[in-house]
Amino acid sequence: MCSSETRNQTSFKEFILLGFLNITHGRNFLAILFLTIYIICISGNSFIITVTMLNRSLHTPMYFFLGNLSFLDICYSSVTIPKMIVSLWLQCPIISLADCIAQLYFLVALMGTEGFLLAFMALDRYFAICHPLIYTRLMTKYTCLQLATISWVCGFLNSSLHTTLTFRLSFCQSNRISHFFCDIPPLLSISCSDILFNKVAIFTIGIFIGLSPFLFTLVSYAFILHAIMSNDHKGQHHKAISTCASHILVVILFYGSAIFTYFKPTSTHSFEKYQLVGVLYNVMTPTLNPIIYSLRNKEVKVALKKWMCLKKLVHGSWDPIQLS
Repeated sequence: MCSSETRNQTSFKEFILLGFLNITHGRNFLAILFLTIYIICISGNSFIITVTMLNRSLHTPMYFFLGNLSFLDICYSSVTIPKMIVSLWLQCPIISLADCIAQLYFLVALMGTEGFLLAFMALDRYFAICHPLIYTRLMTKYTCLQLATISWVCGFLNSSLHTTLTFRLSFCQSNRISHFFCDIPPLLSISCSDILFNKVAIFTIGIFIGLSPFLFTLVSYAFILHAIMSNDHKGQHHKAISTCASHILVVILFYGSAIFTYFKPTSTHSFEKYQLVGVLYNVMTPTLNPIIYSLRNKEVKVALKKWMCLKKLVHGSWDPIQLS
């Protein structure tokens, strides 16, 4: 059992995460559950990365961005879930100031990066469906690399600003964070400094870093759906809709939770719902992404079958008669 006292000082060296503090029974069960989800998340996203790297047929812009998204989800879940497991298993909800800063920095950085990646994935689908004749000239390897670099750079620059603004504040009244991990809204709620500038920064920067990619994504898929419905080939309808449906579902999961978290006015009575949303976008979304893409994309399933068949062939488990 780990404990920490809340001291009346201008600066704290550690914080207490209250998310699991009220749970008296079933802590070990929750720890095992989160560990299982984490393993599934790492395995699923690693599978996506491995399949896209080993299969030349998947060396396309769409799967290049999907590989980036899978790597991001591995990092994203690793920022929060291991600490949540330790807090439950050892009943130690303490996080040091340095760890809290690092957790917040990478959390916000990866969220910003994902917003841009989803927008560029929508752009890729727009060019592929609406302008197929010039698609290969537009979405070259160099262009994809540039777009991915823009996503990561913008995400981390945005996080640097928000992290600096958050931890320039004084936390002199309480070091108890009403969440499972360090995030901007619960930290602002326990600050004894003027947080007006922080709130303005969240909304103004969020318009450019968050809402702009979101609107860009919506417009892209609106054009895509219009192009699909205008196409007379029913078979192409099904394939295009099947491919885009997985993207749209991921967009809804990501932006729905992000908008609720950062664009909804925070109050003390809303933190229970806020914590549930936090679990959704930090635990479930990175885990569901590879499952959604694997189930919705025929190319991934075909690549998996080929990989399994090759593995059987290498280990000599195939019947020679089946090869004829």
